[in-house]
Amino acid sequence: MLLSHGGESSRTAGPVARWTVEQVLALAPDEASRKAGSRLGSGRPWSDAGLGGAGTLWGLCEGSGSTPYRTVIDTDGPAYACSCPSRKSPCKHALGLLLLWASCDASLREGEAPDWAGEWLEGRRGRAAAPAGGGPAAGPADPEAARKRADRRAGRITGGAQELERRLSDLLRGGLAAADRPGYGQWEETAARMVDAQAPGLAGRVRELASIPASGPGWPVRLLEECALLHLLDSAWLRLDQLPGPLAATVRSRVGLTLPAEGPPVRDRWLVLAQYDTPDGKIVTRRIWLYGAESGRTALLLSFGAAGRSPGLALPVGVTIDAEVTPYPGGGRLRAELGERFGTPAAATAPPPGGTTAGAAAAYGRALLDDPWLDAWPATLREVIPVPSGDGWQLVGATDGSALPLSSSALSRPGLWKLVALSGGGPVTVFGECGHRGFDPLAAWGPEAADDVGAGATVALV
Repeated sequence: MLLSHGGESSRTAGPVARWTVEQVLALAPDEASRKAGSRLGSGRPWSDAGLGGAGTLWGLCEGSGSTPYRTVIDTDGPAYACSCPSRKSPCKHALGLLLLWASCDASLREGEAPDWAGEWLEGRRGRAAAPAGGGPAAGPADPEAARKRADRRAGRITGGAQELERRLSDLLRGGLAAADRPGYGQWEETAARMVDAQAPGLAGRVRELASIPASGPGWPVRLLEECALLHLLDSAWLRLDQLPGPLAATVRSRVGLTLPAEGPPVRDRWLVLAQYDTPDGKIVTRRIWLYGAESGRTALLLSFGAAGRSPGLALPVGVTIDAEVTPYPGGGRLRAELGERFGTPAAATAPPPGGTTAGAAAAYGRALLDDPWLDAWPATLREVIPVPSGDGWQLVGATDGSALPLSSSALSRPGLWKLVALSGGGPVTVFGECGHRGFDPLAAWGPEAADDVGAGATVALV
């Protein structure tokens, strides 16, 4: 369909998929925004609210001041703009306007966008349609200077890895019991040294060691396992030139070097399986899982935001996008970069094909051959039933009886009870991450339409 305000030349014909309330709330940057946006999800605080045929929304929302906030949204992205002072994206006003749309509120009327909304939409789509080389040419890069910078950083990382090896040796020589003593500050000091060595990957793994002594019974075994993996990563970096290309790329990324996406882009109809944020110090990391309907590939998109601000990339769970993704190098080649998108997002009609719990565990084992530091591997489980087991839960195959325990992080989330309610004691399809800590369910699909969940609808569990 043609855009009503110009910008991109054309779009694939077809209706814009209306999101569900659950998909909208999954975009909230935090729980406070989710609650505040829900309070604005009715027509009462809104005036002049409307929607266009190309998936655009706009409206004026009452605020604390005399002038209402102007909110405009392009659901093909999605992208948001609001005159409120919030630094969150989407802000509570954008979430409220999306909730109006998701609930088919009568206050949201189809029509022509007002000038203030139309100007933003024209500018956004004009930038999207501009050719990649349309801007001023960048100055020529100096490959020799870039090589020298890379060599200097590699030298600092090598020095940090050698120091880390000495500290691990001292820890094991003195005994693991020392790590449980009050006031033991070795980990934070060591992590700071790895930051100085420009090896954030090593620093992150060292910080993870600090939490193990307080993780409950059996912590010495877990600490020894993680120390061994850290030693393996150190040793791999110090012998990087002896490793095969894909494994060397994995080691570089695990140490913390940024590698560019490479190879030909893969165009497909990508189903958005899951999206969730994890804090990492002063940075928030957003993970988005995609599944290609034609290629059968699973891809992981990563985006990052500073403390207090959500990452820029956001995709509603349960829609499909026609897009190109380019994989990054390294073992498994799961991580990818989102490229050009075509047409408008559409509602998904079916989950990806799945396998058994035994197959998921075997796939994780094979992935460890390429990346020994891999915490988990994506898997879709077909025909599984959530069943309580001791102090936890497990997913049991309805056909073969094989089972996977749920991870401890999954047990503490409300998504577990959504999964149990969706199942009702019957088999469901579940997507998640299978690793050494168990299975972490991220999305599920019921066998048939039930209550307000339609057949083929994706139920987000995070």
